[in-house]
Amino acid sequence: MINKIGKITVYVNDQAEAKDFWVNKMGFVVKLEQPMGPTMTWLEVGPSEDEFTTLILYSKAAMEKQNPSAVAHPSVLFSTTDIDSAYEKMKANGVDVDEMQRMPYGTMFSFKDQDGNSYLLREDK
Repeated sequence: MINKIGKITVYVNDQAEAKDFWVNKMGFVVKLEQPMGPTMTWLEVGPSEDEFTTLILYSKAAMEKQNPSAVAHPSVLFSTTDIDSAYEKMKANGVDVDEMQRMPYGTMFSFKDQDGNSYLLREDK
């Protein structure tokens, strides 16, 4: 049956701004970028070249025309092995981060992308 998550679509206002955020502020790499018709680009980014799972940075305006009900923002939880280092690096890169939360089951914090969408980064114990 299903054995892993392949792709998560994030609907963005501007693909170039989203690419800049994920690549230059978050340290992701471009996994695939190719034209998709005359005015659109298929753009996938991931945490590394070796990581299977990617984020598809898809035009929100295009999807609103194709399927308006699909544009709700997904809840995405990222994982790290060094939450303190990730927090400091994201702050230094100008990422909008919330305060660190230290819980018995793990340490985490929320952050926002270039469009104000919220994500969670967590280090599990």
